[in-house]
Amino acid sequence: MDKPAASLTGAIGPRIAPRDAKFPVASVWRLALRQMGRNRNVIIGMLIVGLLASVAVSAPWLASRDPTHNDLANALRPPNSPGFPLGSDNLGRDILSRVIWGSRISLTVGLVVQSFAVVVGTLLGLVAGFYGGWADDVVSGLTNVMFALPRLLFALAIVAALGPSLHNVFIALGIVGWPTLCRLVRAQTLSLRGKDFVEAARAVGATDLKIIIRHILPNALSPIIVVGTVGMARAILAEASLSFLGLGAQPPMPSWGTMMSRGQAYIWSAPWLMLFPGIAIFIAVMGLNLLGDGLRDALDPRVRD
Repeated sequence: MDKPAASLTGAIGPRIAPRDAKFPVASVWRLALRQMGRNRNVIIGMLIVGLLASVAVSAPWLASRDPTHNDLANALRPPNSPGFPLGSDNLGRDILSRVIWGSRISLTVGLVVQSFAVVVGTLLGLVAGFYGGWADDVVSGLTNVMFALPRLLFALAIVAALGPSLHNVFIALGIVGWPTLCRLVRAQTLSLRGKDFVEAARAVGATDLKIIIRHILPNALSPIIVVGTVGMARAILAEASLSFLGLGAQPPMPSWGTMMSRGQAYIWSAPWLMLFPGIAIFIAVMGLNLLGDGLRDALDPRVRD
């Protein structure tokens, strides 16, 4: 049984190798980590995302005021006013405190929605790609139906049917978020299931579950990580859009989208009401997109030096 395992090294290539091969999977990931350390997009993206995560976690200590407390005596204070570094809104609430607390909502939406999308999309993609037949027909048909519907419009319809709330935004974005990962994982599984190392594992008596977990899934992780990271940015942007339309987080919850929606009535007299939450959305989306692009470059062997 040593010959089949030894013959896998050449067929597997630089990204795929069994445990006893000359280049184990761990060394491949170490190479990817070195590439990530030299990639400027990864570094900048990680710094931005890390800063946002730190702000979200430290919101109770960083925010100097209660983000939901009304102080009509200090309504519409401009930026750099005493006690209001970024100004106040029409109800006298501190914009800085609301932006800080809003980071919690946005990052939570991105993380939870993409976690659900990754789990569901990966499971369905693995089943469809590995077994084929009717399972592939059912999953592919459902995926095609989901892709035929405009994602944001479909999410808007779901939230409108369930009722406006942040909880329903989680449900809607989770429903529309998994097809991309499903199609990606299915394609990866189809390309891997006929490889020699999979056939060798099957020849030595490995079960389907063991082959999927130990051989198929590890070699599909790179694109999953990249798409999942970029998908977080899409989820944050989608939540902000739904909240802007009044279907997401409800007042007085300090969501960036809700803040922009409430500030549009004062766009000429108090533009900072929309400016600062808009900048926060831009920074979060840019950081996640930079991180995703950098991870793609670092984990894709075709672009390595």
